Formats: sequence, structure tokens, C-alpha cells
Amino acid sequence: MYALVVLSVVDKIFKKLANKDKNQLISINKKIEQLKQNPHIGKPLHFPLQNLRRVHIYGSFVLVYDIQEKDKTITIRDYDHHDNIYKK
Repeated sequence: MYALVVLSVVDKIFKKLANKDKNQLISINKKIEQLKQNPHIGKPLHFPLQNLRRVHIYGSFVLVYDIQEKDKTITIRDYDHHDNIYKK
């Protein structure tokens, strides 16, 4: 199993969701648990994000993360709607 690191920016997003849409946060947590078991289920991204992966949640939302194999760690880097995530 991989350890999990959530960037503070993403943690703020999750805290807002806890108040606005608890069902979406539950879906995120389920997906994170799957990633901790097998982080390679996400799709690798292309240049300039080639070191990152993504998984879809709730259809239109994307969780972006990277894997540090040496440390067996997953870092959650961003979470946003598909239309916004790649514009950052």
C-alpha cells in the first residue's frame, strides 16, 4: 500500500466540498483508497504534465496526482472540473 500526501491547496478544496457536496467527497475518498492500493490505475498525462496521472471522479471532475515509487507515496496535486484542470 502507498502512503498519501495531499497538498494544502487540494486540502482546502476538499474542506470546501465537505460543506457543499459530501457525496462528491465520499467518491473522492473511495478513489483515493483505490489509488493507495494500485496508483497505476490512473491515466498518465502528456507533456508538459508527463510526470502526473489523473483519474476521473463524478464524470467531469479530475484528480491529478503523482507517484514516488522509491518512497511508495502518492501526492494529490490538484482537483477540479475537467474544463479547468488543464488550464492551470
